[in-house]
Amino acid sequence: MAKQVGFYAGITTAILTVITLGLALLAVPIAGANCPSDCIDYPYLDTADQFPRDYAWMIPAILLTLAYLILMVTIHASAAPERKIVSQIGVALAVMAAIILIGDYYVQFSVVPVSVKNGETEGIALLTQYNPHGIFIALEEAGYLLMSLSFLFMAGVFAAEKRVLVMIRWVFILGFVIPIVALIIISAIYGLERLDRFEVIILSVDWLVLLVNGILLSRVFSTTAADQPPS
Repeated sequence: MAKQVGFYAGITTAILTVITLGLALLAVPIAGANCPSDCIDYPYLDTADQFPRDYAWMIPAILLTLAYLILMVTIHASAAPERKIVSQIGVALAVMAAIILIGDYYVQFSVVPVSVKNGETEGIALLTQYNPHGIFIALEEAGYLLMSLSFLFMAGVFAAEKRVLVMIRWVFILGFVIPIVALIIISAIYGLERLDRFEVIILSVDWLVLLVNGILLSRVFSTTAADQPPS
């Protein structure tokens, strides 16, 4: 059962990553460090016309987060007994990441646009995605940092020297190392004024990991015997 669930979870994760990324690329930044021109400023209220284009990617992002969580659970279920301690930690971190990200995206999609449309704008500046140092960006960073940390622990499951397993292990490791290095560098340069620079990097890295390892893991689960752990 774990093999079958892992196969479909891997494929679904990869597909949802492509869909989410494609929709996110259509949402041209109108605020923050990556805004090309005609940027809006605090209190970020002139955004009613941006719905649904700037919010459409959040729906598949929620589904992607759920698929990622299921994929992490299947890795844990398939791990060798002596490696289940690291995979269990990875699952716990994945649950924390999923709760933060799903809550963040659901609130942003369901609360902010309708509040702006109805003129109920008190406190919206802190909640809106257009605030590069607001709650939405901060929660995204926290959620994807936890996701990156879950990658690091899941890398410990894949100890065999088969080429595909080595690739999965290193993709997971890089999915932790690159964001941490980026956070250190960006924080050293910009301090508290890092805006959404780090958020864009860690989101991109984590999605790339989900795309690549979603495909690789689906391959592993499709060829591994049901009672044979991937490690």
